[in-house]
Order: sequence, then C-alpha cells, then structure tokens
Amino acid sequence: MKITVINPNSTVSMTQKIESVAKAVASPDTIIFATNPDDSPASIEGYYDEALSLVPMLKLIEAHPESDAFVIACFDDTGLDAARCITDKPVIGIGEAAYHMATLVANKFSVITTLERSVPALEHNLQRYGLASRCVKVRSSNVAVLELENPASSAQQRIRVEIDQAISIDRAEAIVLGCAGMADLADTLSSDYGVPVLDGVRCAVALAESLVRVGLKTSKTIGYSTPITIKV
Repeated sequence: MKITVINPNSTVSMTQKIESVAKAVASPDTIIFATNPDDSPASIEGYYDEALSLVPMLKLIEAHPESDAFVIACFDDTGLDAARCITDKPVIGIGEAAYHMATLVANKFSVITTLERSVPALEHNLQRYGLASRCVKVRSSNVAVLELENPASSAQQRIRVEIDQAISIDRAEAIVLGCAGMADLADTLSSDYGVPVLDGVRCAVALAESLVRVGLKTSKTIGYSTPITIKV
C-alpha cells in the first residue's frame, strides 16, 4: 500500500516532520511518500493562503495516480472536497480525521491551533462535519505556523498555556492539535497532561490505511463525481 501525504505549503522542513510522524504510525507494509508543492505559500494561515495553495496541491494528487490513498496534511483540510473529485482513492484531511477520532475517545474536546485568523475556518469545518457540538472551543495559541519550525521560539510554551486553559476552563477531555506543524508534540503533551492529545497526521494515515484495507473508495456519483474537464 502506498499513501501519498501532501503538505499543501512549500516549507520542506515541515514536510519532513510530517513524513517522519506518518512513517512512525504506518504499518510496516505501507509506503509513505510525503511531498509539497514548490509554488504554494510557505505557510497556510487563513483563507487567502488556502486559496493560493489549492491548484498546486491538486496537481500533486493528479501526479501520483499510483497511490492507494492520499492525506492532505493541512489542518484546514485545504481543498479536501475538490481533491475527492479528481480521484476515486480515499482522500483524508488531517482536521476531519482528528475530529472524528477525538469523538471516539472523549465526550468533549478542544482544538489548539495557530493564529487567531485560523479559528473561523476550523469552526466552519466542525459545523460542516456535524461535530461542532463535541468541540468545546477552538483556541488560538497566537503561534505562527513557521514558528513551529524554529526550536528557539516560544511556540511550545504558548501551546501549553492554551492546553492548560482548555483542560481547566473548557473542561475538555481531549486535545486536538490544530496544525500539521504540531505533529511531533502529541506524545509528549499527552503524557504531560494525562489526556488524549491527537495529531491529525497520525489519525489521517491510520484512517487511510483502514479504508484501503476494507476496499472502500471515494464515491464518484453526484458531489464527488469526476469534473467534466477531466478525461477518465
């Protein structure tokens, strides 16, 4: 089985981190191929960056038809619906994957994301997925995405402040990390706080493997039908 994991931004160091996390959770017989566009924003922080990243990301999906599944490694689930239109392979967004898995291990969860401008998009997705009632709050840590790539930054400290408040004020029973750049923090944070801390990259890879193993593909009728501009 081959899973192509696409980081929709152009920051190679983040793609490498995502690849490492994805490989750590994947089954021994699963090939993880992580990639990113060269011509997308360095980080995706809000609706504008998301729009600029869509076409380069979709081109990467079209470039790897041999893959058995795809993971979109941006917590906004950038272009998820469009991606499902151009392939019948399973396409999993790390945001949707983490939310669903959080509902399996906790009654209520909070999301810790990056900048405040990212909060509305995540709240909108929770409503679309029918999971808004399970999320107590989407919290901004005021950490820019690229700060997560700088070990000397105070990003982890600010994330921990929000986790403290999510547990003590929100009464969250689980924490969802709302950025692929936080993927390497989940185990340590879960151990330190004594609650499940979910990273969407690992959740998405696990779900992608499961869908492939049970033989499920993306429905090509109505909403996710192949665009008329693409020849099949």
